[in-house]
Amino acid sequence: MSDEELKKLLGKVHQGITSFEYNSIQVPCIILSEQRFDEIMQKVAGKPISVDTNLNILQDGLGHVFVEVTLTFSDGGIHEKVLLDAKKSMDFFESLAKTSMLALSSPNSQLGKENVFMIQLPKPEKAANALDIIKKALESCTENQTLN
Repeated sequence: MSDEELKKLLGKVHQGITSFEYNSIQVPCIILSEQRFDEIMQKVAGKPISVDTNLNILQDGLGHVFVEVTLTFSDGGIHEKVLLDAKKSMDFFESLAKTSMLALSSPNSQLGKENVFMIQLPKPEKAANALDIIKKALESCTENQTLN
């Protein structure tokens, strides 16, 4: 990955991630803009929907690991992509693998109490597999730096 490509990816990294406690477990949460969150809620509120969740891992072998989280809603034509820096988001991915749940919220919501959209991952093994790949990619980079 060239320096220019790395700068582009770093510029696209979503900063709004957190987690909150729900039923004694930490649920990973992506904070969307107020406007985007409202758009999604208007299209899906009160409807039975499913959300296909894909985790696309981008790595360069030099310790830069990014994950593009893609959410495709079965109704409303909603397709959301969020790029995360895996190295800085390990807690997020560990919680995702452990709970198989993901929340969406807005910056002004009270997390875990109101204006939170919860997603149960349809394929929990995807999150566990992604976490393994992320850890191996970060470990191999650390090992390579130690050898040099």
